[in-house]
Amino acid sequence: MLCDVRERRSVVRVFLVDGYPVFRAGIRVGVRNESDMELTGEASTGEEALRMLEENPRMRPDVILADLQSSGMTEGDFLQAAGELSGGRPMRLLVLSGEETDESVITAMSAGAHGFLEKTTPWDELMRAIRLVAAGGVVFGPVVAARMRAYFSSVRDLRGQFAFPQLTSREREVLDLLARGWGNREIARNLFLSEKTVRNHVTHIFAKLQVHDRAMAVVRARRAGMGK
Repeated sequence: MLCDVRERRSVVRVFLVDGYPVFRAGIRVGVRNESDMELTGEASTGEEALRMLEENPRMRPDVILADLQSSGMTEGDFLQAAGELSGGRPMRLLVLSGEETDESVITAMSAGAHGFLEKTTPWDELMRAIRLVAAGGVVFGPVVAARMRAYFSSVRDLRGQFAFPQLTSREREVLDLLARGWGNREIARNLFLSEKTVRNHVTHIFAKLQVHDRAMAVVRARRAGMGK
């Protein structure tokens, strides 16, 4: 006997929040054309969405696709309120934004959003992102990912810059080069110092950091973001 075996995928329930009716219309048509997706509802603001989800539990989705910038409501406030309505069923937030500033990206992700995409994201990528978020994954668009890398790199650099205030600026320079794996001779050449002066700086660094050897100093420095 031959059996017709077909892959069965659960339906991903999506709720849309955006202040532009034309944009919502495009998403609405597109989602309805996806065989494994269902649009449970749509709203123009976060406040309206929460009211609808509270009044009609059947609208509660797997993924809330939202641009909350025109709502006057932060992602954190929205997620907290949505969590109180979830009734044990997780409603994950995928931010779809036309403005990807460092502040907006970090704020959304810190609040618990499961993804952040640009509104210029191609349709197929957006659909894959919705499915991934519904399954518990996290997604970033390429522009957002680049911003996050740059942001955390700058934070790491600042940590190194202001780490170990007990050290002089020259000692921090020496420690940074130690953390890169440089020897005393290389450090001396790079900073135009004698090797004896470098050794003295290293001795002072050990004493101020209360470490006994170069390896321990390097570990402390790298933990502080130095040596990158």
